[in-house]
Amino acid sequence: MDKSFQPVSPKEIPLERKEEILKKIAENIVKRSLTAPAIMFLESIKPMNFISAQIMIFLEPIILTFFNIKEYREASLIFEERDSVEKLIRYIEDFENQHKRNKKDIKEDK
Repeated sequence: MDKSFQPVSPKEIPLERKEEILKKIAENIVKRSLTAPAIMFLESIKPMNFISAQIMIFLEPIILTFFNIKEYREASLIFEERDSVEKLIRYIEDFENQHKRNKKDIKEDK
């Protein structure tokens, strides 16, 4: 795939890439111990995910000072799809469970 290619619809992003981006977001949420607030927020906006994706596009100039433009644009397109928020919530829960298991294993080893 051409590195300069910029998708303009969620259908142009391969499924593997969508999952990679959602998992990256989920992993960063868990690393920052924001699991509960993130899930509450995502559950509350689930019915409005398309509007949320459009807000991401509107806020792009500000957010690009912190994030990679390609991933940010891909994420905003991914969130236009109805099931993307639910997938993100599942990934957050999976990473949180994995994180708890790892902490438990470390405690048991001591």
